[in-house]
Amino acid sequence: MIELIDTNSSEIAAQFVKARTKAGSPAMGMVMTLIIVVDEDEADEAMTAARLASHEHPARVLGVILGDGRGHGVVNAQVGIGSGWTGETALIRLKGEVVKHADSVVLPLLLPDSPVAIWWPADPPLDPAADPLGALAQRRITDAAAATTARTKAIQRQCATYAPGNTDLAWTRITPWRALLAAALDQHPVKVTGASVTSEKVSPSADLLAAWLTDRLKIDVAREVAAGPGITEVSLETAAGPICISRPDGKLATLSSPGQPDRPIALTRRGLSALLGEELRRLDEDEVYAATTKRLAAMQAAS
Repeated sequence: MIELIDTNSSEIAAQFVKARTKAGSPAMGMVMTLIIVVDEDEADEAMTAARLASHEHPARVLGVILGDGRGHGVVNAQVGIGSGWTGETALIRLKGEVVKHADSVVLPLLLPDSPVAIWWPADPPLDPAADPLGALAQRRITDAAAATTARTKAIQRQCATYAPGNTDLAWTRITPWRALLAAALDQHPVKVTGASVTSEKVSPSADLLAAWLTDRLKIDVAREVAAGPGITEVSLETAAGPICISRPDGKLATLSSPGQPDRPIALTRRGLSALLGEELRRLDEDEVYAATTKRLAAMQAAS
């Protein structure tokens, strides 16, 4: 990693070229630019997750730390390739007046003719699509479960400001649950008359799962509270009996269905890198997520 003090976008871009040439790879097969807007305290964890995800999605990763916005603008950066990265990386620290114009620093560093994704690991702007950095990206990734304040309202804000290209890792976390429930109903094509989702008291993923079931099955879904971790059980009521997926330990689930023996199913809670990697596989609008956010917003308004 090369340390650049009081630098600018041109010097950072030039350092990318020097690093590639020194490594003997003047051209690298990067498929996108990933911007990570993160606080200093969360930077290491976020960049580690991005490094692991880059094994599947080689990218130019730009970590952006927004510091104190007062005083003279200063741009410092750590730039390099290798060290486990499949593309290029820069951790850019902004201070002073330039914090208000972070997009002007990032824009010249985007890979030409390739998609851009942005990820806020903790607290995103109220409207990610309208944010100057968010407006640079086709895919905008938030994480309501990692909000440091107002966690109960975090997913509600994302639903209220949804725009095509938005997604949330709370939604990504329930991909295995949705797949298992869909498969269970394929095996038992019966009418579902009711459902319940049991989870920790504050669980954006459980809220989204309940909204998804409501939207897809046109039924009322009860939200039950348990100690966790995460979502612990989903039960679908049918005339033949309940279809239930129970995961009390966050690792191994049990699928129970009418007329069938219970089956163990691996349902481990996934780490940040796996969640991020899944979201970077698609850069178009997730229409199912869009419908779910609309449904959840309506459910919250009615409650």
